[in-house]
Amino acid sequence: MQDSVEVGGRSRTYTVVGPADGMPSQDLILVYHGSRQTGAKHRKFTGNTFDRLADGGTAVVVYLDGYRGNWNDARRESSFPARTENVDDVGFTRAVIEKLAAGHRIDPGRVFAVGYSNGGQMVMRLAHEAPELIAGAAVIAATMPAPEDFLAAGAPPAPMPVLLVHGTKDPIIGYAGGELSWWVRTLFKVGGRSLSMPETAAYFAARNGITGEPAGTTLPQRAGSAGGTSIERTDYRQPGRPPVTLYTVRGGGHTIPGPRKAPAVLGRTNQDVNTADLVKDFFELPARGRATAPRPVPGGPCGDLPGSATGVDGIPGVVVACAKRSSPRGAPSWTGVFRGAVLEERVRRGHPSAGGCDSGVPS
Repeated sequence: MQDSVEVGGRSRTYTVVGPADGMPSQDLILVYHGSRQTGAKHRKFTGNTFDRLADGGTAVVVYLDGYRGNWNDARRESSFPARTENVDDVGFTRAVIEKLAAGHRIDPGRVFAVGYSNGGQMVMRLAHEAPELIAGAAVIAATMPAPEDFLAAGAPPAPMPVLLVHGTKDPIIGYAGGELSWWVRTLFKVGGRSLSMPETAAYFAARNGITGEPAGTTLPQRAGSAGGTSIERTDYRQPGRPPVTLYTVRGGGHTIPGPRKAPAVLGRTNQDVNTADLVKDFFELPARGRATAPRPVPGGPCGDLPGSATGVDGIPGVVVACAKRSSPRGAPSWTGVFRGAVLEERVRRGHPSAGGCDSGVPS
């Protein structure tokens, strides 16, 4: 379904996958395309793989359209029209969430942002500038800008689960970070220096308060998948902290692992995993066609009991979400927990999803 909202005097468009009469309190997955794409082009580019997350009426997937093919991300040296005209893409995101909360019964506390390339940069902007809007971030083929080149570098930490996917042979956004190639700067009107992808993962882990060393493993190759690539998974996990997971695609290009191969000019596409499945598993989205029963917080600061309003590890302002939520699924897993700065901001703004056991704001 095609739809639109008015933001900043502009009509902004997007495509909705999922019925309006689905289950109450559905999850929402916002998909941000790459440079020179639209939501429809990105949907085709991925072989409609993210559509499957909407199967069964437990989630809604939305492909948003950038402004003239781009998102107003937070890279200081971006010079495409979305930046030069200061397009309000944060406001666009907020407007879409509000409209779908009213029309598709989505849970505003279960919104997850997935972005590829320039869309991944937009997701990182949301995670810093408007973390109250999303419960988790997935970034594909994009690395964190260096502090001097990031407009939101001074944002206070807002812990949230972060999923990262990047190929080591990416010809556009180098896995090793650093300065962009001259032709990338010219063609895509971007610039500046970025962190490497391992440094990006470590940055988000530190932002989440994770102090332990990461654990790595190599994933098995799927029978019949295209050769030339392999995947290593690196997990940053610590009790009481939202996790960060990095999937390094050895030999992979500026591509999205999954069933559809990208054009050869972008490099190899790994097919051992499907990125939609990585998103579903990482953010603990419900199984298709099935609701999940309320679950305890796994290894949370309240043990294995449902969460209560309390601090976590002595960090002021951190609130643990309750099983008593607007969603009948409850499920106070880490995707709805340890959102201290986010919940605090939601309470301050009177956000409808700020409710919890003792937050004082109705769910």
